[in-house]
Amino acid sequence: MKYVYNKLVRDKIVEKINSQEGKKANFRVLNDGEYIEELNKKLLEETHEFIEQNEEEELADIMEVLENIIRIKEINWDNVRKIQEEKKNEKGGFLEKIYLECVEEEKRNSKEEQELNKPWRKNN
Repeated sequence: MKYVYNKLVRDKIVEKINSQEGKKANFRVLNDGEYIEELNKKLLEETHEFIEQNEEEELADIMEVLENIIRIKEINWDNVRKIQEEKKNEKGGFLEKIYLECVEEEKRNSKEEQELNKPWRKNN
C-alpha cells in the first residue's frame, strides 16, 4: 500500500519511518523556494491543528515553523518583537476580547471590501 503525503516533515521522520519493518519513505530535499512555500503550507497546517486540538504541542509546532521561516528569510527576531510592541502600543493587543461585528459607512470603501473578501477571511 502506498500513502502519498507530499508535505514538509521534520528532519528525523524519514529515519523513523525507514527503521520500521516493511516501510520505506521516498523523499527529496527541497530548494529554498520550495522550502519557503512548504513552510507557509506547514504553518497553515499546524495552525489548523492547533485550532482543532488547542494543545501546547501544536503551539510548539507552530513555533518551530515560525523559527524556520525567520531563519530562511533572514528576518531579525528582535525587529519582529519591536514591531509587535509598536502595533500593540498603537492599536492595542487582544486582551479585552473585542469582537468587531460590522462598521457602517456612508461611502463605499473598495479597499475594505477587498480586504474582507480574501478567501481566508471568510468565516460566516
